[in-house]
Amino acid sequence: MRPQELNLLMVFDAIMTERSITRAANRLAMTQPAVSNAVSRMRAAWKDELFVKDGRNIQPTLHAQNLWNQVRDPLSSLTEAVDPKAFDPATAKRTFRVAVTDIVVDMVWAELREVIEKEAPGVNLHAVPYTIVNTEQILEDAEVDMVIGTSGVISNTFRAEYLFSPLFICVMNHDHPLAKANLNIEEFAAADHLLVSLSGDITGYTDQVLLQHGLSRRIAVTVNHFSSVACLIKHSDLICVVPISAVAEEIINGDIAATKPPLDLMPQQVSSIWHKRQDRDQGLIWLREHFKRIISKNVELETAQVMDSLCKGNSPMCNKGQESH
Repeated sequence: MRPQELNLLMVFDAIMTERSITRAANRLAMTQPAVSNAVSRMRAAWKDELFVKDGRNIQPTLHAQNLWNQVRDPLSSLTEAVDPKAFDPATAKRTFRVAVTDIVVDMVWAELREVIEKEAPGVNLHAVPYTIVNTEQILEDAEVDMVIGTSGVISNTFRAEYLFSPLFICVMNHDHPLAKANLNIEEFAAADHLLVSLSGDITGYTDQVLLQHGLSRRIAVTVNHFSSVACLIKHSDLICVVPISAVAEEIINGDIAATKPPLDLMPQQVSSIWHKRQDRDQGLIWLREHFKRIISKNVELETAQVMDSLCKGNSPMCNKGQESH
């Protein structure tokens, strides 16, 4: 391969990753006209339009996507081999894009921003909505650097590091007839339920477990983020099964009631997930370490505070200690 062709591939890779000529130019420390000129040479050499405008961004043609699928990983390995870059937080100029739920944003962002301001002032941190169903795709397409979510079964193209297993609780308003000890499964199934659906589905894991008992429930309301749960629960007759972190503050403050769900919900492991091509990415390793530290500390603290609050109120939740369900 001639040097100029390799240079074009490097520019092509940056454009595919950023989906923008301007951002690709910044990534490569080139001028925008220089990147545009490289695109013209690519189109002539590879006999394809390669990119089409999509608002302020650009989208690849099918030929461009197929080409990137073939050259992306080899280019990454080649770059790392000939030009390994140590990550120095103090001087780094980099943007990290992370797919997360609003729970994780509330748990991590403020504390991590403090770290960035002190240690890595040139680092940007951008949150991307986590929707469960597209984890592998957005990592494969380099739309994000990392996903914080349930790892489940992933292919060997991706890596996952365990972070925590959330404790599930059932919440309702204090005047709700089910705000009592010994909630049974039939009463639970007959209630009107609120479901946090990140994928848009109107059934969740709780429905699968209920089905094993020959029961179903009415999903009366769905929302697509956890921050809406406490307000809806407080001002309605809905009940909701959620991770404790979603409503920790409201439980501790006594704004809503909580009890143990009357069915066993196996803990869902929440992990940091990334593409194997970034295994040796020192910047991402730095970021993952901070995520793990902050999440581990805050989950432990929140769980202890909530369980203490519930036990003081004689909630049946405290009978099981800090088991996850």
